[in-house]
Amino acid sequence: MAFDPATLKYDDKGLIPAIAQAEDGEVLMMAWMNAEAVARTLDTGRVTYWSRSRQAFWIKGETSGHVQHLVDFRVDCDRDCLLVIVRQEGPACHTNRRSCFYSAVRDGVEVELMTPMAS
Repeated sequence: MAFDPATLKYDDKGLIPAIAQAEDGEVLMMAWMNAEAVARTLDTGRVTYWSRSRQAFWIKGETSGHVQHLVDFRVDCDRDCLLVIVRQEGPACHTNRRSCFYSAVRDGVEVELMTPMAS
């Protein structure tokens, strides 16, 4: 049976959260997709998001070169969240870190877990 992006549960703005995870299991980032971004991702193998601030499609790595190649596309049990397993080229975060999740709260103190990658 062919996958239909319309079967997903989008929010009132037509968006669904998509978590990008590296092949090694590290969580890299979270962004939003709409049905067209889902379809483009599956059609091209290049992960495509919907930018809420620009109101436009955003192909990860299109301008930075930090491309996300789709390895696996997963839908959660409630069909309201996506997990995209990716082969990441370079950093995933716009701060030039491998992951957007580079801060932790430990004993009530925010701690930086990773520094920006060398250019």
